[in-house]
Amino acid sequence: MSTMPVSPAPAAPVSAPTPLVVSAAKAKLWLGGTVLFGMLAYYFVGVDQGAFSVFGGDMHLHEFVHDARHLLGYPCH
Repeated sequence: MSTMPVSPAPAAPVSAPTPLVVSAAKAKLWLGGTVLFGMLAYYFVGVDQGAFSVFGGDMHLHEFVHDARHLLGYPCH
């Protein structure tokens, strides 16, 4: 049995990655949505105590984020 030399496969052309181009209006929309989401998360985890909640005296939301409050160091009870 004879062995024939194997030539390497030709290299595929490498293209440079193109940056993501976002318009200023779309960037403002994403930034506004992110800030709103962050503020809501901060309210529900850090501020909402149940007694003066936007949902009245319902404690379901408070109990849902209860462990996160302790993990982040918020006083709870």
